[in-house]
Amino acid sequence: MRYAMAIDTKKCVGCNDCVVACQIENKVPEGFCRDWVVEAVSGTYPNLELEYRSERCHHCANAPCVRCCPTGSSHIVEGGIVLVDHDKCIGCGACIASCPYDARYPHPDGYVDKCTFCIHKVRKGEQPACVSVCPTNCLYFGDLDDPNSEVSKKIKERKYKRLKTEAGTDPQLYFLI
Repeated sequence: MRYAMAIDTKKCVGCNDCVVACQIENKVPEGFCRDWVVEAVSGTYPNLELEYRSERCHHCANAPCVRCCPTGSSHIVEGGIVLVDHDKCIGCGACIASCPYDARYPHPDGYVDKCTFCIHKVRKGEQPACVSVCPTNCLYFGDLDDPNSEVSKKIKERKYKRLKTEAGTDPQLYFLI
């Protein structure tokens, strides 16, 4: 089992419903976020292209945050989800510095926090909060090892990109283009 998420950049309108759903579901403190929307403009005027990307932790198969954590707080669980054990975390920030995706933040309670793919919901057979509220249905989540999962089908039928693959992290976030 390998969990992954695909974001359809042709359907995302940058509404931030995913961000708000995550903040509410995971009780993220005001001023912080586990996911965010990037507005990327490319090209040269007048031939410009606008792309919205809902971003979060990329749940890397080769996660530098896990390798550099001095306490073992950052770890990978079944399905490839990268988690932080808040009780073990000393808040040193090594994982924040090592993440090429800027996906972690120092929680005001003294530990580092990040997206968990809503593992508490996934373990009950539910979708992550961000996926379940998306009004354009541009977020796809599931098991890459299951050829019938929606995320597997989308990755097979569409062109995609993964960010900063040169870092060797093997990110599990796919942006459909």
